Order: sequence, then structure tokens, then C-alpha cells
Amino acid sequence: MIQKRKEQIMRVIFQIAALASILAVALICIFLFAQGLPAIMKIGPLEFLGGKVWRPTVAEPVFGILPMILGSIYITGGAIVLGVPIGIFVAVFMARICPKPIYRFLKPAINLMAGIPSVIYGFFGMMVLVPLIFDLFGKRFDMMSGDSMIAASILLGIMILPTVISIAETNIRAVPQELYEGAIALGASHERAVFKVVLPAARSGVMAAVVLGVGRAIGETMAVKMVAGNQTMLRLPYEYFKGVRTLTTNIIVEMGYVERDSLHFGALIATGVILFVFILIINLLFSILNQDKKGGK
Repeated sequence: MIQKRKEQIMRVIFQIAALASILAVALICIFLFAQGLPAIMKIGPLEFLGGKVWRPTVAEPVFGILPMILGSIYITGGAIVLGVPIGIFVAVFMARICPKPIYRFLKPAINLMAGIPSVIYGFFGMMVLVPLIFDLFGKRFDMMSGDSMIAASILLGIMILPTVISIAETNIRAVPQELYEGAIALGASHERAVFKVVLPAARSGVMAAVVLGVGRAIGETMAVKMVAGNQTMLRLPYEYFKGVRTLTTNIIVEMGYVERDSLHFGALIATGVILFVFILIINLLFSILNQDKKGGK
């Protein structure tokens, strides 16, 4: 009787925690869309999303966020290309290949990376990556400084490594040992069994690690602000060695002096709406991709 009552109490506590999480997300959505959508409609959706100029302080302010959308996409894409493959390979190494003496040092190092504040990563990028990129590519690409999209991509690629590695490793370890032993029994080498059997079996967990890594990359602010150059000009992919301003950087740079209830304030909230929608789309695309792969098996 007492045990059943404890189970009922715990069930209620878990339900309250789940409802609190849902309520928090709902409140964020309501605030963003209630504050941002009117500004988007007032500016004009096409002008806001497709505009190439952001000048909020002139007599007739202009709010176009296309350069910032492209900047966020380029930097996040670069971080994915650099960080995700390395993170997955390191996770496979730690879960199935790494000797125990090395693992004892490697695992705490990965955990330590996850706990480093973003501003420390930004300081590292500003003092190490930016000067290095300028020395290597400054003359070739006519760079005024090393602040650039490539610096931000490299830095974000480093920053998402702990998330990708930790979650991917956990899911790779969760694959039943029988699958690995069966592959070995059929004549597969250790490496082939790991990459052809174990890793595909952990696909859903690895995809979750990638999604969280992408979310970390696209939502990062302070570190990107310190190395990306903070320029509102339109940048194309071949200008990867030029500076740019991202959606998150745009919000943090101008929110400190904007007048509340002004169109400028609404435009900044609308920028947050676009960022929120981007993250939802990314999660949806990864979910669909994961389901398609499961259905094809």
C-alpha cells in the first residue's frame, strides 16, 4: 500500500515536471510570436526576410536580415562540416577502440570542454584563431583582419565537439554487444563490425547528438560576436574569409540600447522568431531523415 502510494506521488511529480517544461516552451513561443509577428507584418515579410540592409538608426529605418540569415547558415554549416565528423569519429574511438588508460584522461577532458564558458572559447578564438587566419590568408583574400566566417566556423566546430561526442558515445555504447559479436562471428574485422554494424545501429542516437550540436552552433552568440567581425553586409559563400553578423549577434549587439515598444525592438524580437523557426526546421528535417532511414531498413 505504501509502495503504491509512493509510485502515485512520483507519477504526479513527473507529470508536473513534464507539464512545466511544455508550459515554458509554450510561453516562449507566445512571447516571441506576439512581439515579433506584428513587426514583421509592419515592415513587410519580403522586405524583412529578403532585405540586404539593416539601418535602424536613420530617419527612415530599414530592417533587412538576409545578410544575417546567410551568415548564420554559412557559419553553422561550416561548424557542422568541421565538428560533426570529428565528433562522431572520436565517439566511436572512445566507445569501441580507445584503450582504458587513454580513456581515463580523454573522457574528463571532453567533459571539461563542455563546461568551458562560451566567452572563454571566444577569447581563445580572438587571441589565437583570428591572428592565425589573418597571417595565413590575409594577403591572399584581402582581409582587413582575421575576424571572419571561417574563424567563427572553426570555433563553433570546436565548441560542439563535447555535445556530439558525449551523446554519440553513450548511444554507441548502448548498442547490444550481441550485434558486434555476431558480425565478428561472420568474419568481419573489428573496424568493419564497428562501422558497418554498431554505428548504424546507433543511428538515431547519433542523429540526436548532431541535432543538439547544430542547435548549439546556430544559437551561439558571445563567441561568434568575438570572432565573426559583426558586419551587416551581404556575404556570399566565396567570401568566407570576410566578417559577418549573425542573427544571434544582431540581437545581443542592439538590444542594449533599443527603445522598448519601438519598431526597432519589434524587429529584434522578430529576428529571434526567425532563429526559433530555423531551429524548429532543423529538428524537423533531422527527424524526417531519421524516420526515412528507419523505414528503409
